[in-house]
Amino acid sequence: MAAGSENNTPFDTAKMTANTRSQVSMAEHCKISIDEAEFGRVKLSMPKDGNTNHIGTIYAGALYTLAEIPGGTLFSTTFDSSRYYPIIKEQNIRFRRPATTDITVEMTMTADEAAEIAATADRDGKADYDRIVELIDTEGTVVAISTNSYQMRTFGT
Repeated sequence: MAAGSENNTPFDTAKMTANTRSQVSMAEHCKISIDEAEFGRVKLSMPKDGNTNHIGTIYAGALYTLAEIPGGTLFSTTFDSSRYYPIIKEQNIRFRRPATTDITVEMTMTADEAAEIAATADRDGKADYDRIVELIDTEGTVVAISTNSYQMRTFGT
């Protein structure tokens, strides 16, 4: 399991944000921040400022990026990154409303789900799993829903 997961200690979100932004240039460009992180749960945000399109709403590509990034963040809080690594296999996003404010997204996974995924990866060298996330504006409106299909792999596969 990930560091800090044994007692559900929150992770250093400033350090995680800096690490994510240094590894994923789109996260830096979009100013994505990791606001909360603990075993099995992460919450990220993205400001409207700097992410707008030609009509003044948040650009679809920025929303798409915000919907995908929590997969790696959740992975780092939930799994042993010395044994496994994640990839995204597919992402489908449905835009419901124009995003006109800052946006947040939360992704979760239960301990039982994580144990099942890890057991499958240990047995087969990989394990597929899906996460559905809602992108929410500052007024609580769901502006987009994304279904993300991930695969966890063991090193050497």
